[in-house]
Amino acid sequence: MTQENIQERRTRHQSAYLALLRSGELARRVEEAHQLLSLCHVCGWHCKADRTAGKEGVCHTGMKARVSSAGPHLGEEDVLRGWRGSGTIFFSRCNLQCQFCQNSDISQQSGGREVDPEELAAMMLDLQDYGCHNINLVSPSHVVPQIMAALLVAAERGLRLPLVYNTGGYDSLEMLRLLDGVVDIYMPDMKYADADTARRHSKVVNYPEANQAAVREMHRQVGDLELDSTGVATRGLLVRHLVLPDHLAGTEHIVRFLAEEISPQTYLNLMDQYRPAYKAAAYPALDHPITRDEYRDAVRLAQATGLQRLDKRQPFLQIIRAG
Repeated sequence: MTQENIQERRTRHQSAYLALLRSGELARRVEEAHQLLSLCHVCGWHCKADRTAGKEGVCHTGMKARVSSAGPHLGEEDVLRGWRGSGTIFFSRCNLQCQFCQNSDISQQSGGREVDPEELAAMMLDLQDYGCHNINLVSPSHVVPQIMAALLVAAERGLRLPLVYNTGGYDSLEMLRLLDGVVDIYMPDMKYADADTARRHSKVVNYPEANQAAVREMHRQVGDLELDSTGVATRGLLVRHLVLPDHLAGTEHIVRFLAEEISPQTYLNLMDQYRPAYKAAAYPALDHPITRDEYRDAVRLAQATGLQRLDKRQPFLQIIRAG
């Protein structure tokens, strides 16, 4: 496929934030988001750290976002990676402490480097120049004001790609409302249906309530996932749910919530790749992979609720030919 064809397909969808840029509302939102850093309400913790004064929140992050890596990613869902990759920017640290995290070197450590808005904007523009289908912000919840400041710079310099908010699902409603009309595609995890399980295995309080409220708000903003004629996502909600051993994640409750309280057309990636990692060996319930039967049960539960848009991977060569 030629670069001209890629550019033509890219411009068919007008990313949500461009209208806010033209009206001046995006700049106003950037200022309002920055104010939330002084008594931090940026994520679901509401830890009230004054990050503008150099203090770190629960996320161990201060005023500047820290980026672990950035580049085209072909390992995401087919609807995001397409044939040119999803333009992922991985932020260091996380507002969750999942004891089984398979990316703990990124999520639980302050690796990478701190970046200012201009540097982060340049990363976004480089990913667009490469031909990626979207800008995929991985673990953004604790650095949303910094992302918004960078987005303003990047959009003024020609960024046009859809914005993907790829989150662990422990988000602040105040911040999500500032993202209304900014984010094109929300991709939250729904990790747990039970608060005690979340506290034990991800060291987070009140996760199901905060998570479900966030998913409701995300769907209110963008609706069900929409795909273009090539099968690449342009707007909407895509939910990820990692199936855990021994039904720890509460899959039955989560798929019912999605089908009955969000939409039966919710696009859901039921993930089967759990393996013991990080500190999982200290938790007997987590110290073994899931079984085939456990995953099949999860799929049957989702289908029984009426959820039919379940993510299915195609071989990458097949995607290239289709594109």
